[in-house]
Amino acid sequence: MKDMDENERIKEILKLLKKEYPKPTVALNFSNPLEMLIATILSTQATDVKVNEVTKDLFKKYKTARDYAEADRTELENDIRPTGFYRNKAKYLQEACKLIIEKFDGNVPDTMEGLISLPGVARKTANIVISNAFGKIEGIAVDTHVKRLSQRLGLTKNKNPDKIEQDLMAIIPKKEWFQFTYMIIDHGRKICHAKKPEHNKCVVRELCPSANI
Repeated sequence: MKDMDENERIKEILKLLKKEYPKPTVALNFSNPLEMLIATILSTQATDVKVNEVTKDLFKKYKTARDYAEADRTELENDIRPTGFYRNKAKYLQEACKLIIEKFDGNVPDTMEGLISLPGVARKTANIVISNAFGKIEGIAVDTHVKRLSQRLGLTKNKNPDKIEQDLMAIIPKKEWFQFTYMIIDHGRKICHAKKPEHNKCVVRELCPSANI
């Protein structure tokens, strides 16, 4: 690491992660943009496994934005209760779907500006939806894993997700943004845990300032 400049180090990190995670992708199950949006909102402070368990039945019950917007609030809360923070999430789901009906003709918007105008949708959620549901790459989704690993790898000193995203976008080639997001998430789940990272199993340990080498 001492003999590399920062650009070379980043290139090597990407190379090693690509080899380790050749086909990274979102872990949330969905079949259309609305399902992607709903699942992503529900994933806040919840595991993707739990969200997928909940949406298996949820997506059979609610098919359109109007279904969510006009649902009985208490019933919707109970339907999503296992994901946690279900009262706030139900509120966001209904408010977002009402705006989708009023402003976007019942269709989930396919622009960053449109998505972040929805209640409960910040850039992280918008990035996940727009890249996975519409195939548009507007940025890097900074979830808890991306935030933690970017800091540990010395790619940012910021703590604010939006500022972290700007730092990453400045140093990661745009063509790598989507893959980078999910490689980092996979690596965070598998190796670089919040409390006890497994440095001995980490493929980028020699390039990581936080590793105990």
